[in-house]
Amino acid sequence: MMNRMKEAAIIAIGIIGLGMCIKSGMSDFVNKDRRVTVKGLSEREVEADKVTWPIQTKELGDNLPLLYDRISETTGKVKTFLRQNGISESEISVGAPVVIDLNAEQYGSDRHKYRYNITSTITVTSRNVKRVRSIIARQGELLRQGVAVVDGYAGRVEYEYVSFQKIKPKMMEEAIRNAEKTAQQFAENSNSRPDKIMTADQGQFSISDRDSNTPYIKKLRVVTTVTYSLKD
Repeated sequence: MMNRMKEAAIIAIGIIGLGMCIKSGMSDFVNKDRRVTVKGLSEREVEADKVTWPIQTKELGDNLPLLYDRISETTGKVKTFLRQNGISESEISVGAPVVIDLNAEQYGSDRHKYRYNITSTITVTSRNVKRVRSIIARQGELLRQGVAVVDGYAGRVEYEYVSFQKIKPKMMEEAIRNAEKTAQQFAENSNSRPDKIMTADQGQFSISDRDSNTPYIKKLRVVTTVTYSLKD
């Protein structure tokens, strides 16, 4: 009699255990495909921390040696102007003069007033953006010294934000937090809650000008995509 009772108890315990396993398995089966994929965004505006300023000057004439002397004198005036306004020698680079023989142009049919066009480019590369911007605003002072700065695409000032790698981890963290908030809102609407992160990308990063009038202000943007499992 006792043996039968023990056997019945063991069978009952086995049935209970089996039932719990089946319930757990069914729960996992029901929940395994419950997931939500959301995007998290982080944006900031920062000041550029590097500037590249090409300063182009041009001379026209027929006497090439004389033109070289004139362009060298002009280059000297520009470098003196920069140094007097706080630009160090290491921030200044001078390119070789570029000479165009206008009479040698293959498709030119008209005779030009002058034969030679010689252009010199002095490039300022600096991490002191504010100082360089203040000098750019005063470059008209070179006109008083007879130096005409050529305006054009090749002489466009470029602003960069090179410290992005330092701020990148914080922005990624913020983007993931925002993704989690979105996932929580979605889960509340579906009577569930976010559980584990199933997949997450490293984020899409972009740096752009805030607008065309303030290229020295950069807009940083990080978008990350995260998939969460959902749980009741």
